[in-house]
Amino acid sequence: MKRILIGLFTVFVCLSYAQEKKNLVKPNYQLAAKFSPAKLRTMIFSTEVKPNYINRGEKFWYEYSTSAGKKWYIVDPVAKKKSELFDNADMATKVTAIVKNPFDAQHLPLQNLRFVDNSDHLIRFEVQSTKDTVKSKEEIKKLTNKKDTLKKKLFHFEYNILSKELKEISDTTKEKATPFWATFSPDTSRIYYAKNYNIYWMDYKNYLKALKDEKDSTIVEHQVTKDGVQYYAWGGDQYSTTTGDSKSLREEQFKRRPIRLLWSPDGKHFVITRKDNRHLSALWVIHNVNNKRPQLETYKYLMPGEVDSTETELYIFDVASHQPKRINVAAFKNQTLTLWSKDASKDNFKGKYYINYWLGNSQEFYMARSSRDLKRIDLIAVNINGTHRVLVEERMNVYIDIRKPKLIAGGKQFIHWSQRDGWGHFYLYDISGKLINQITRGEYNCNEILAYNESTGTLYFQANGLEKDIDPYYNFLYAVNKNGGAPKLLTPGNYDHQIESNEYGNYFIDNFSRVNTVPQSNLYSTSGQLIMKLEEADLSQLFAAGYKFPEPFKVKAGDGITDLYGVMYKPFDFDSTKTYPLIEYVYPGPQTESVNKSFGRSMDRLDRLAQMGFIVISVGNRGGHPARSKWYHTYGYGNLRDYGLEDKKVAAEQLADRYSFIDVNRVGITGHSGGGFMSTAAMLVYPDFFKVAVSGAGNHENNIYNRWWSERHHGVQEQITEKGDTTFIYNINKNSELAKNLKGKLLIVTGDVDNNVHPANSIRMVDALIKANKRFDFVLLPGQAHSFGNMTEYFFWKMADYFAEHLLGESKMHEVDIMEMNREKPLTR
Repeated sequence: MKRILIGLFTVFVCLSYAQEKKNLVKPNYQLAAKFSPAKLRTMIFSTEVKPNYINRGEKFWYEYSTSAGKKWYIVDPVAKKKSELFDNADMATKVTAIVKNPFDAQHLPLQNLRFVDNSDHLIRFEVQSTKDTVKSKEEIKKLTNKKDTLKKKLFHFEYNILSKELKEISDTTKEKATPFWATFSPDTSRIYYAKNYNIYWMDYKNYLKALKDEKDSTIVEHQVTKDGVQYYAWGGDQYSTTTGDSKSLREEQFKRRPIRLLWSPDGKHFVITRKDNRHLSALWVIHNVNNKRPQLETYKYLMPGEVDSTETELYIFDVASHQPKRINVAAFKNQTLTLWSKDASKDNFKGKYYINYWLGNSQEFYMARSSRDLKRIDLIAVNINGTHRVLVEERMNVYIDIRKPKLIAGGKQFIHWSQRDGWGHFYLYDISGKLINQITRGEYNCNEILAYNESTGTLYFQANGLEKDIDPYYNFLYAVNKNGGAPKLLTPGNYDHQIESNEYGNYFIDNFSRVNTVPQSNLYSTSGQLIMKLEEADLSQLFAAGYKFPEPFKVKAGDGITDLYGVMYKPFDFDSTKTYPLIEYVYPGPQTESVNKSFGRSMDRLDRLAQMGFIVISVGNRGGHPARSKWYHTYGYGNLRDYGLEDKKVAAEQLADRYSFIDVNRVGITGHSGGGFMSTAAMLVYPDFFKVAVSGAGNHENNIYNRWWSERHHGVQEQITEKGDTTFIYNINKNSELAKNLKGKLLIVTGDVDNNVHPANSIRMVDALIKANKRFDFVLLPGQAHSFGNMTEYFFWKMADYFAEHLLGESKMHEVDIMEMNREKPLTR
């Protein structure tokens, strides 16, 4: 009997093992390869309407692509009319006859389409041909190889949408784009720019010369300032400088650069800030590839807690004399000064040139000053005589966010955004700084002001969290009177609504979708009336390839109270009878979360990884997105390493309890930048739960990441001595301190020229793991900065291999060639 029982037990164990193995999935490289970024471009076309307003009026045109090709439309909201700008087949015939390259209605390669200034029926565009033509004298002058004198001819066209006449025009009739360095005075008589770290200007006559030839030796330039040097510049100071020979460095130094001047409405003054960064320590990366010799890139980089011995300087220039007046607006040590420009409107244009006015009137402008710990922010008014006054004081025990105020009532009042009651809301003030009333209130978050109607006192704004039983992150458009009251919903529907409007705010385009719906675009009036349905995205090719929408979900945070919102991505060949490993894609914020709310974002990153044979999720965490309450947003203040990890763990556990196809014993985690830091931290804080991580470009040691992000979101302590000296203390936990906790499989990846999250973050993590005698994996991507650039696809397949090997028990890690990439590349030699 004993032998029989033993035999039955053995059979049972074998059958259980066989059943378990049968339920396991194998990595599906072929399915993942079907949805590469290159292939998605042939399956997903336009998903939103981006309006181009004609001569800054109410009419607009847009282009929209489907699997049938691209079409161009013009819309008249007043007449409630939408029509094609031209008949594609007729246009193809006309273009072919002139260019002599064959085109058809589905393949019209029109470039740089735009309306002629002050016309609502003439458009211009270009078409590239295969015809050889000789380069211009200016182009030949710039050549290093003087024999390379031929180019493919670019044809220039003008089309009358009323008469349907197409004619070729000379390239000399094409208006040259305003150079990136040019800043126009309000009367456009002077053009300002930076050169050799100082302010310069030229008159319009010489500007026209510069348009023709930047190096014209007859151009007359006027130098305004003379004391600008590198890192203590009036303008043109570059973020980084790559070493090279002295000649090339000097050429770069004397190139014209943009300068951010804000103008008074009367054009008599401009304002600018300046800061001495010469004392700040430098940071370096080495460019090991793509140059004959490895090159050192040097750049200034302020780390958290470091001493900052100089303050930002504020200057007003009198244009008549060009004499600067330094304005003392000091209130806090190491304060930040934020200059605001006037809202863009037709008033900003002098002819075709945009004038960047300051926010305010000709006598004073409005700006913000913030303490280094961001717990104190003042909205101030600065007079051209040098005096200033405080309009609003914001104070909080955690960092404060601020937005540009909206001037109304002819500049006599302004609408101020604040989180003083724990939610982002609007407040009405008079220009003296007296609070008139709170405009919006309640447990929801107000976002951007879209428009304001002076005649009715109506504010049109975007907000989230007001609609009950709907994802609180979904964006909606509302209208409310400046005196307060219940906001009126203008974009109904359980979707995320992304709004486009002209400067008048009379009409708006609503681009709306969820992660599990087809994107649509409608045109509305600001009364909420549907004017017309514009477009619905064509996803036919995507669905034909086997695509299936992901699934939104809701779980509880680690406190059992807070709702967290996420999205689940399944393999398109999903089988509910099988069990799947779970991978979390993470980004901790706190300035955002990695959870998609509308269709089409990051599809290649999340959907495609799922096709390998995983359930992939992204879910929020306390301390994440600022679009919820201030409590939610600042939950991680003072605990920037660990604050979000518990929520990632409990979310996976709840989903595993909810769905039998999720194997909670095989959980992976991955992310980039802050997500790279978070995925490694998860492996070290919960080493028995998270089994595998792929961490990209992680800021594993936030004490060497940039000061703004680290001090803002983690906090910095301001200390004032009895003598009145102010110092700043910064302490933060680092991933490297927990290296001894590693139990699972960890792949760390970084680019070697990442000048955002320096490679030292990853290298110090590697150093700590080696010293802790841990096995792990490390990949250095040569020549790549923070986003991995042209090695992004290579990184994806390394990540896919790693998770397949360690979560599915099978991968192609041991094959030399990545065939999924090789088969997409044509061999031309």
